[in-house]
Amino acid sequence: MRNTAKITAALLAAGALTLGLTGCGSGNDDSSSSDGPLVVAASPTPHAEILNYVKDNLAKKAGLDLEVKEFTDYITPNTATEDGSVDANYFQNQPYLDDFNKKRGTHIVPVVTVHLEPLGLYSHKVKDADALKSGATVAVPNDTVNEARALKLLAANGLITLKDGVGNEATPRDIAENPRNLTFKEVEAAQTPRSLDDVDAAVVNGNYAISAGLSPAKDALVLESAKNNPYGNFLAVKEGNEKDPRVVKLAGLLTSPEVKKFIEDKYQGSVIASF
Repeated sequence: MRNTAKITAALLAAGALTLGLTGCGSGNDDSSSSDGPLVVAASPTPHAEILNYVKDNLAKKAGLDLEVKEFTDYITPNTATEDGSVDANYFQNQPYLDDFNKKRGTHIVPVVTVHLEPLGLYSHKVKDADALKSGATVAVPNDTVNEARALKLLAANGLITLKDGVGNEATPRDIAENPRNLTFKEVEAAQTPRSLDDVDAAVVNGNYAISAGLSPAKDALVLESAKNNPYGNFLAVKEGNEKDPRVVKLAGLLTSPEVKKFIEDKYQGSVIASF
């Protein structure tokens, strides 16, 4: 992707040192925190694509110098935001962030919700969820919130039943009824599309589905409903940086009519604007 800097965890320490010397994204509320480009960590698809649309078409006119850094995991964007290696991130939803902050002692807060990526069940072996045979293996994300979200998706479509009161920490142990005797394989969220050749079906996050060439709107056997969905993805910063003028500008651009049209035209229902 043009104009996008890609970063790996191996380079993070060097980046943190360099940016730390400038004071950019340090979490302080002084004037130095709003100097220089706004560096935003993002998952490649669709987050970085949306940010690059803003960068290429809207940012200059708004007086915003925007830099996008791509991450392929769900951990480094938050730790980089916390330690000041980046100024903000765009990749996650509220239940995931709540769990992350609680477990890791970070202080990341949402700024503005931009879009929803419906979670879906996919398969290379069957074309309908009802065709899953007894004993079929289903891959699910292994992080707390996305695993619970995956199980809720399966329950909503009658494949399993969860125990009463199960929340965002549900695991296969919280299944009350499993009439198909499904077996669950817990894998890293980013690896769920790759697992499709090894399992009967997999629950895949929308961004990873799109990156793997899947169309959630067309290819999913079952798909999460957008109605009253708590899993909208948002721009986030370290607490105290919400009023950084650069962040405020980007929040406005990400919820502009131009971005809404871009999302609708490019993703055709596989990504849904939340504003």
